[in-house]
Amino acid sequence: MSAIVCTLFEGAYHYGVGALANSLYAAGYRGSMWVGYRGALPPWARGAGQGRGCWEVPVASDFKLHFVEMPAGRHLTNQKPEFMLRLWDEHCPEADALFYFDPDITNRGPWRFYEEWVSHGVALCEDVYPVFPADHPWRAAWREFAERNGHPVRRELGRQYSAGFVGLHRRYGRPLLTVWQHLLECCMAEGWVDPNLIRSESVSPYLYDDQQVLNLALMVYTGPMSTVGGEGMDFGRPGKIMSHAAHAASNGKPWGKRAITQALLGVPPSPADKLYWQHTRQPIQLYSRPRYLWRKAALRAAAAIGRFVKRSPASN
Repeated sequence: MSAIVCTLFEGAYHYGVGALANSLYAAGYRGSMWVGYRGALPPWARGAGQGRGCWEVPVASDFKLHFVEMPAGRHLTNQKPEFMLRLWDEHCPEADALFYFDPDITNRGPWRFYEEWVSHGVALCEDVYPVFPADHPWRAAWREFAERNGHPVRRELGRQYSAGFVGLHRRYGRPLLTVWQHLLECCMAEGWVDPNLIRSESVSPYLYDDQQVLNLALMVYTGPMSTVGGEGMDFGRPGKIMSHAAHAASNGKPWGKRAITQALLGVPPSPADKLYWQHTRQPIQLYSRPRYLWRKAALRAAAAIGRFVKRSPASN
């Protein structure tokens, strides 16, 4: 199977991009990773060469990163389906499958699992709060919005899925991306989704970000789905597929967290923190050796502190 991986980033999230790439390479992925970016290229992307509509960074003999500059004026999270369609149309028309990962995800599982997974349907993970009944009033408002914009609902769902990862096979991926993109454009045109923010005020029709719109698109889409629970992203309990630092603030992402300080406040290192630091050395070296050793030592100390210092229930 010819498969490509993609992600989007700006600012310090390049640390997450590097760890994601390293973790996929360690899992056996060989090929191209496409990175939509805004601002400067990562400092570790030294030696980038000009490619066709992108910058190319060979990080191993069989693994290359392609950096595609994204237009200004819209938050990157609201460009996910547009970016994936652009890759299939302009850069990788021959790809059988396309996988999107948020840049704060680190992979756990073998790459062959992803190729098997996507052959069964659109690959998705449940969100951290997955229960979302089919008769929920928000879904009723979504249904009205979709039908008003020319997309009748054809599927009832009772779970909510994360937009941090989506795996698509050529056989059925494009229809979902097309619907997701069109509904997102409608939401922005009507003012429900703020193009420049991740979230806007939650009012009817309760479509305030790309994830809500993806879950509506899944109600319209008629193709096969293949889903896993929250353990697919280490939500609730560690799993064997991915680890997603989804709900940490920007300074609480694995690369920005002050591990010892957080542990003293009763917040020990998370599975996402630990996995991140396992994938910062090769084939992309994200830190100098002294800095890496210091951060690893701090992580071990924080884990030890976390065994004794617990956050009080009142602070949760």
